[in-house]
Amino acid sequence: MSTSKNVLEVKDLTMHYETSEGPVHAVDGMTFSLARGESLGLVGESGCGKSSVAISLLKLLPDNARILRGEIRLNSIDLVPLDEAGIRQYRWRNIAMIFQAAMNSLNPVHNVESQIVEAIRQHMPELSGEEIRKRVDDLFEMVGLEPQFKKQYPHEYSGGMRQRAVIAMALSCDPDVIIADEPTTALDVIVQDALLKEMRAIQEKLNMAMIYISHDISVIAEVSDRVGVMYAGRLVEVASTDAIFHEPLHPYTIALMSAFPSIEGDKTELSSLPGEPPDLLNPPSGCRFHPRCPFATERCKREVPEFKEHAPDHFAACWYPGGSS
Repeated sequence: MSTSKNVLEVKDLTMHYETSEGPVHAVDGMTFSLARGESLGLVGESGCGKSSVAISLLKLLPDNARILRGEIRLNSIDLVPLDEAGIRQYRWRNIAMIFQAAMNSLNPVHNVESQIVEAIRQHMPELSGEEIRKRVDDLFEMVGLEPQFKKQYPHEYSGGMRQRAVIAMALSCDPDVIIADEPTTALDVIVQDALLKEMRAIQEKLNMAMIYISHDISVIAEVSDRVGVMYAGRLVEVASTDAIFHEPLHPYTIALMSAFPSIEGDKTELSSLPGEPPDLLNPPSGCRFHPRCPFATERCKREVPEFKEHAPDHFAACWYPGGSS
């Protein structure tokens, strides 16, 4: 999974939240890579650690969060040892994020233009005032906003316009990697579809690497070259989008596919996944999915399965891939 063309390489990333009841195992042993121009979708149930991965990659951690081990190599530079002053050199300029709640990402007392200008001035000081203003106009047009609206305030924008403004801000400093955390959740399906297509077009035009995070696997399918499936803080499967949909190996991925309706092919009965995700204060031993897995054996309860390649570029952490117990 590691090549010289990778812009981002994550190895054994482990991040826990410290609480009065003990550590919450939010991210445990995440390993994946991302090539320039590639898109990776992270999917899984709520609480599986997707957003915790995102804030770990940018080191936007709350006070009780700790990265215990691992590497986050952005253009071969490991971000994990960097202090706050060090990581600021890379946020926005090299790695940026589109947050889920656009209204919470924008300052209500400043117009939208001034907020994008501030990000550019902070991270691209070599640009003149005229160049920055031109850049803001270009960004607005790129995300489908009329530059005439740049002087307006966030509350004057519709939900779709606010989300486009947040995307423009993430693009403002030409980052190598953008993380989009549930970027269309609050939007209606028509706006959502249009915005996803625009994001994909922008990514291809600028040859950026992107990580899309969503619990909605249909969103992931539309925009991602590869898909990573997370369960209880761990990455359980990574493969091309086509392989995940047509040849899933991990029982959790198989269960997700069975619960997902398709508009193509024969009609099939949908099935729900029984049980609930585990408490990450006290996660199960061995494979964390074993309490809900129809193929689980004693080995699954005792031993953590290795995350390894079972087919070309198809990785899974399962003792019995494809339910072959």
